[in-house]
Amino acid sequence: MTATTPHDLPLRRSRLRLRTLVRLRWIAIAGQSAAVIAVYLVLGYDLPVGLCFALIALSAWLNMFLRIRYPASRELSAGPATALLGYDIVQLAALLALTGGLANPFAILLLVPVVVSASALPPANTVSLGGIALACATVIGVVHLPLPWAGGNEPDLPGLYVAGIWVALALTLGFMGTYAFRVAEEARQMSDALAAAELVLAREQHLSALDGLAAAAAHELGTPLATIALVARELERELPPDGPHADDVRLLRSQVERCRGILERISSLGEEPGGHLDRLPLASLIEEIAAPHRAFGIDIAVSLDGMPPEPVGRRDPGILYGLGNLVENAVDFATSSVRIRATWSATKVAVEIADDGPGFPPDVLAKIGEPYISTRRGRRGSSDQSGLGLGLFIAKTLLERSGATLQFGNRSDEAGGAVVGATWPRHRFETPPTAAADADNAAA
Repeated sequence: MTATTPHDLPLRRSRLRLRTLVRLRWIAIAGQSAAVIAVYLVLGYDLPVGLCFALIALSAWLNMFLRIRYPASRELSAGPATALLGYDIVQLAALLALTGGLANPFAILLLVPVVVSASALPPANTVSLGGIALACATVIGVVHLPLPWAGGNEPDLPGLYVAGIWVALALTLGFMGTYAFRVAEEARQMSDALAAAELVLAREQHLSALDGLAAAAAHELGTPLATIALVARELERELPPDGPHADDVRLLRSQVERCRGILERISSLGEEPGGHLDRLPLASLIEEIAAPHRAFGIDIAVSLDGMPPEPVGRRDPGILYGLGNLVENAVDFATSSVRIRATWSATKVAVEIADDGPGFPPDVLAKIGEPYISTRRGRRGSSDQSGLGLGLFIAKTLLERSGATLQFGNRSDEAGGAVVGATWPRHRFETPPTAAADADNAAA
């Protein structure tokens, strides 16, 4: 079975909420205000209080604007989150430039926005913020007001010492940013792997439950199908061959046989195929899938495209049922035609099924393949029956078990309609199940 991996899930690159950044900025505003007041009033150091509080007030105004303009629970994408963190770096750098530059002990706080970014944003955004922080550190290391000191006798720090502070900031920035990113990335990977495992287990539980229902349905339907077949044979024998109802009776008999075949496939899904007839060329496999659906007045066109040799795959009941369900849906919703296109190369085998019907509704396209999600009503279905939405779920799960990857979408040409693609690695398509399982276990 092809397991769902974290890469198959819709992952979020940014996990920062606006509420988080606003709260962090309020903490910074409180800390900056307390530091300025303590230095100016308690220690009696001379510093440009008006300009300092103007910068602090700018951050407070920004926070109030964000809280009024956007909901607090808003999840930020990488771009806006990077812009807000970049503002924090520039604002702090301007405050440090008014109070001694890199000689100010609080210069270490330039690292905080970069560490926050490393824990929640993509690496490229974190590198950009790190560059902004280093650029600001370089500027305030050269251009700054004197370090506030009692009596106006500020210390004259050597340029080499200031350069050492810059180097220490750069090294700490690189180490802490890398460490925070690795820790956060490992946590994200564990969370995504857990989500993928839960998704696989949920699908397997649904399928296991359906196995029992399918066995019960196959047992219960055997007797009424035999009765219908007997009545159909009697009607066919009594009605004249050229009568008005002869074609209807023959269609009824063919559909009874089809129902029997479906029940046989359901009962054999857990069995391993064997025998010389259980391996078919791809063209024969496609024709076996399409043949039962040619009696409904829909044109089914099959095309093959690939360099010799043609793939010869196993006659897997799971593949037959899965692709058969996709073709049945296409015929059910098609206006006039269904196209089945099989392609192959040295490394993969692909089957694409497209119809010219209404297509998948956009609001459920992302949920297709989940259990109990019913997407559309077929043209042959009655108006009061919308289905349970299990057909695509079963087909998708069985095909993924065989090694296939499925894609669902809508056609972009003038004909419109739905398109479903199934792609296998060629060695998985052509290898018998037992050999494929042995190969997978050896690789693991």
